[in-house]
Amino acid sequence: MSLEGKVVLITGGARGMGREYVRGFLNEGAKVVATDLSWAPSGFSSDDEPFIQELADNPNVLAEVMDLTVDSHVKRVYQVAMDRFGTIDVIVNNAGMRQRDLYPPHGSVTTLETSVGDWQRMFDTHVFGTLRVIQSFVQPMLEQGRGSIVNVASDGYNGWRPSSREMPYQAAKAGMVTMALYLAHELQPRNIAVNVLLPGHTRSTGSDEQEAQRAKLRAATGGSSRGSTRLSPAHVVPLARYLAQQDGSGITAQVIKAMEWNAQNGFGGLETWGYAPDLAQLSEISGRASS
Repeated sequence: MSLEGKVVLITGGARGMGREYVRGFLNEGAKVVATDLSWAPSGFSSDDEPFIQELADNPNVLAEVMDLTVDSHVKRVYQVAMDRFGTIDVIVNNAGMRQRDLYPPHGSVTTLETSVGDWQRMFDTHVFGTLRVIQSFVQPMLEQGRGSIVNVASDGYNGWRPSSREMPYQAAKAGMVTMALYLAHELQPRNIAVNVLLPGHTRSTGSDEQEAQRAKLRAATGGSSRGSTRLSPAHVVPLARYLAQQDGSGITAQVIKAMEWNAQNGFGGLETWGYAPDLAQLSEISGRASS
């Protein structure tokens, strides 16, 4: 399926990976409904440009403020989107609360240090908010008998790296993944694909502040002060575009790591998508080790 003229909803579209989804789909000729809690730059690292100005004169973009934890917000934006473009062909559920939003700046706490209220806030965004969005915006797909839903999760959702200390974030992402797999089964007869995209470790908004604090935490416990190499937010775009072209007769009910898919399909690896300063630091460390 060509993306030319297709209408794509992207939640959390004002910054980070969401911003790159918006750009990536527009470059493919799609029409984009982009939503976020705020379109003003946050002032944190990697978010200092007024992205909304880039979109201002583009007739193929509808940029809206939407809190996906509020029913009336979701319903209002759905109606505005339908009035503007008449349909929805693809949903990219990218919006979410990060662990460092609850526990700034590093977001690394033990499970026993968390509170039930923090879990409720995280689930209200990633699980209940995502469900609100799907229940509204899937309606045109049901009517036309074709569509694609992409849930953006995290590769830590299955608990393989508990040392990151990211409860309740990863638990909410696990709920988001499970919901996608159930929906894939339920919606396949209606010719709608539902898949999960797993980004790599990305230099997103506030990542510099997070990594600086996590380095101190690692050093304090005798670990290396250097974290893993971060990726450009745009590394998720090739896979998102591919999944957006699916329907119930194609790829569905899959959980796919973006970087593995990129490497397997000719879109490059770390050398292509790595954040340049982190790559330079890695090269310097490798050089010292080999000398």
